[in-house]
Amino acid sequence: MGIGLDAVTALSPTSDNRAGEVLRLRREISRMQRRRSDQALFPLDPALSSLLPDDGLLAGTAYSLSPSPSLVLALLSAASQKGHWCAVIGMPTLGVEAAAGFGIDLDRLILVPEPGDRWFAATSALAEVVPLIAVHPGSRMREADISRLSARLRDRGCTLLVTGVWAQSEGSIRVHDPHWNGLGAGWGLLSDRTVTVTAQTRRRPLAASIRVRLPGSNGALESAAAELTALPSLTTRPADPAPELLRWAEAG
Repeated sequence: MGIGLDAVTALSPTSDNRAGEVLRLRREISRMQRRRSDQALFPLDPALSSLLPDDGLLAGTAYSLSPSPSLVLALLSAASQKGHWCAVIGMPTLGVEAAAGFGIDLDRLILVPEPGDRWFAATSALAEVVPLIAVHPGSRMREADISRLSARLRDRGCTLLVTGVWAQSEGSIRVHDPHWNGLGAGWGLLSDRTVTVTAQTRRRPLAASIRVRLPGSNGALESAAAELTALPSLTTRPADPAPELLRWAEAG
């Protein structure tokens, strides 16, 4: 499966050569990826694109997300299908089969599931060569470290998707109000889940929401409603998702 699966053990906490593996990954990916992305925006699935200004993720910035594996995969899928490299750091429960179900190119997907206390080093290193990265932070970072990483994102044109609160983020994308379908009156099989996805950014401070099936009947993202609803501001800090959304079990 190429570097995507080879990278699974690259930064395992049990590895004796984690720093060396970071450098190896950097050299190997550099041979296949431009040093700087020339993209102003990374595309989104049409079911989500209207949530954000210019219908895409702004290059060189960071977004705070609900800690939902399905949301992460949905946000990576369109860019991956356009040929962009993607990386996922610190999410051991995110499955390769699920990623493939969302249309993500596994040959251009780097997985670092358990980086331990090296998650920030892994993110900084990969930001030099991978244009789109999703990360679940393993610890809080100092403002100065976040500022240095933000400067690297701008310099490389890399976009960071962070599950949780992240200072200096461009905005937040949150999943809430889930409803599973298919059980009927206590019988049957779960077929799909309808959720509300809400986005709020610096460029569009008025929150906007849309209902989608995540996952849909085919295991990927599907539109549930055509209309986009403008909502009052949900928080005084657009980058901060609601605390109750920071639980993997409820977010799905």
